[in-house]
Amino acid sequence: QVQLVESGGGLVQAGGSLRLSCAASGGTFKNYPMGWFRQAPGKEREFVAAISWRVSITDYADSVKGRFTISRDNAKNTVYLQMNSLKPEDTAVYYCAARLRATSIVVRDYDYWGPGTQVTVSS
Repeated sequence: QVQLVESGGGLVQAGGSLRLSCAASGGTFKNYPMGWFRQAPGKEREFVAAISWRVSITDYADSVKGRFTISRDNAKNTVYLQMNSLKPEDTAVYYCAARLRATSIVVRDYDYWGPGTQVTVSS
């Protein structure tokens, strides 16, 4: 069983930056593709970014391309999401997730989820 815990959320002004971290335990982290998703109030959970397990191939939602960067440190069992040039529409609860198969951008494809961390961007 894989456990995931996000951290690094908070309140930031528009144009600012935050770095989210997701610490994994209970499994072989380096073998898992990882993803970041977010859910705003009244909206469905949506894909933000994903990273493969071996050569760190990345994928991003169009809404965050050029502003967000996903990375992983397999030695620390941690995946990161660097968020720059934040906008009020980035406000949401951010979740990290792990998948047992190939990298995916689909919410239901992921097997393990963290509890989430709140990101609020003020205008």
